[in-house]
Amino acid sequence: MTKAKAAPRARRQPTEQGSNRRAQILEIAAHLFAAKGYAGTSMRDIGEEAGVLGGSLYHHVKSKDALFAELHNNALDQAGARIEEAIASLDEPWKKLETACITMLEIQLDPQSLTTPLMNDFRMAPEPLRRLLIERRDAFETIFARIIAELGLPPHIDLSIYRNTLLTMLNHTTDWYRPGRLSPADIGRQVAAIMRGGKA
Repeated sequence: MTKAKAAPRARRQPTEQGSNRRAQILEIAAHLFAAKGYAGTSMRDIGEEAGVLGGSLYHHVKSKDALFAELHNNALDQAGARIEEAIASLDEPWKKLETACITMLEIQLDPQSLTTPLMNDFRMAPEPLRRLLIERRDAFETIFARIIAELGLPPHIDLSIYRNTLLTMLNHTTDWYRPGRLSPADIGRQVAAIMRGGKA
């Protein structure tokens, strides 16, 4: 009697599994970088937290620098997309600026957000990586450059200085902000009003 052939086993999907595992590693790494900073986080820390030992981690990520750059760029991409969506339906330039400021601060001041530490913690990174991160940050800032160009500011105002002043105000709000009297949206409106010369 001929023995019946066993039914073939369902094949796993290694690509999908690998992708899911990598996504887990990225999430863990993002939290570690946010909590401990670039300099304070090692690949060993990430591997131990993710349960991936030895050289297996490098199957999913190329290096610490490449991993941090990817997470940093993803954070900027998400922030940029959120700002662009918020201003998409607006025509009045000053309203665009106010909305962009509000949205930026809602991202920056969200205690659950990983965007702020990933965007701002690159000063301890090696020079080649730091240059790449600054280039990517400069590309993100073109959103504000475009809005500012539409404001019709007086010709004696240097738009680059104006943009850098604005972004410095927004980025350093995390240094002093405490929840309570004003919301991130309230502060965003105040920043926009200051940049408009105190006009509402």
